[in-house]
Amino acid sequence: MNIALLFEDDFIDDDTAVVTDRRLKHLQQIRDIKLGDQIGVGQADGLLGDATVVELDSESATLKIIWNKQPPAPLPVTLIIALPRPKMVKRIIQTIATMGVKELYFINTYKVEKSFWQSPWLTEAKLLENIILGLEQAMDTRLPKIHLRKRFKPFVEDELTGISKDSLRLVAHPSDSQDCPIQVKQQTTLVIGPEGGFIPYEIEKLEACGFTPVSLGDRILRTETAVPVLLAKLF
Repeated sequence: MNIALLFEDDFIDDDTAVVTDRRLKHLQQIRDIKLGDQIGVGQADGLLGDATVVELDSESATLKIIWNKQPPAPLPVTLIIALPRPKMVKRIIQTIATMGVKELYFINTYKVEKSFWQSPWLTEAKLLENIILGLEQAMDTRLPKIHLRKRFKPFVEDELTGISKDSLRLVAHPSDSQDCPIQVKQQTTLVIGPEGGFIPYEIEKLEACGFTPVSLGDRILRTETAVPVLLAKLF
């Protein structure tokens, strides 16, 4: 935890916050904070700052804050991912939050098992928990928006064109596609399929929306590996 991310309920005035819960435990057990120590903080969807510990006990830490820095710039990308296995979801959420993705869609495809949609990792509370962990790692404050789309065809036909308007449209697909571009400067919409790839019908629907298939090479990567590799190559 490189910053403590603060929410509206934590504040007792504009520059004073009281930290409890997991954050306090981390600050005490990992950071070993004392009265007078300074820590990095961020206000959810707001500024970064330096906070001084002005009160401290086993139940809470009171922080006096000087707001002095903007959060890092987000990546110019909308990410669309075929819903992976549940144990991968939390890792992917933390990764995209750390790397600066601010818009993520989990979608259904032919190779996505129906049971994946019942995962507790997709609840609002669990999604937020892992977003926070990723933001705290990256010293970022802007929360990404995560959308769930359980039907492939309506999503592609009714939403995808609008979502990807005025952007570079790419779909990562393990095939004889062209190599993934690097150091892209423009807004991009990137679609990542399941580990076995999209079926031909799905690729045809994406291509009809203007998406170009791109490849990372001959190796088939797990989704949790493909996400940071693609983002790093592109941006």
